[in-house]
Amino acid sequence: MEGMQAYGAGKAGGAFDPVTFIQQPQTIIRIVSWLFSIVIFGCIANEGYINKPSEVEVFCIFNRNQNACNYGVFMGSMAFLCCMAFLALDVYFPQISSVKDRKKAVLADVGVSAFWSFMWFVGFCLLANQWQVSNLEDNPLMEGADAARAAITFSFFSIFTWGVQTLFSLEKLKNVSFEEEYIKLFPPLPPQALV
Repeated sequence: MEGMQAYGAGKAGGAFDPVTFIQQPQTIIRIVSWLFSIVIFGCIANEGYINKPSEVEVFCIFNRNQNACNYGVFMGSMAFLCCMAFLALDVYFPQISSVKDRKKAVLADVGVSAFWSFMWFVGFCLLANQWQVSNLEDNPLMEGADAARAAITFSFFSIFTWGVQTLFSLEKLKNVSFEEEYIKLFPPLPPQALV
């Protein structure tokens, strides 16, 4: 019974080892995704808005499309918060004693990671397209061009980091058969009860 595991974690109540936690591949990928979200958010918020000397109002560097900048800033900040929340859940996960609660946590991780992978794909397509069709006359000195390219690049990389997180979460589900769990929760009726 000592070696029993549920959803990738041993029995609840074990001591937390920060070195082992940091060395886990899923933790490393989460931290990388967290850093990517900071870069995307920071690049757009810091250098994603410019103005001409003749204009008072700033405009988005991505083809003057305010929605592109808003999308990048919002997604970067939300991905940052999600990474922090799931890192906290990863720390707390071995302390969860209920198999049902562990299952909910892993399923939430799968869903959220797949969602973010898709949203970063959308974000990459949006930012790359808007950057491609940007008017050079709006920004002849190419101010913020490096930040815009960095936001696009890290949006692209985020697709894969969140995708890898999805695969790690699916790996946790692999060891547990939902059919076995269903049968335990709802045992089949004996043949005499059917008559």
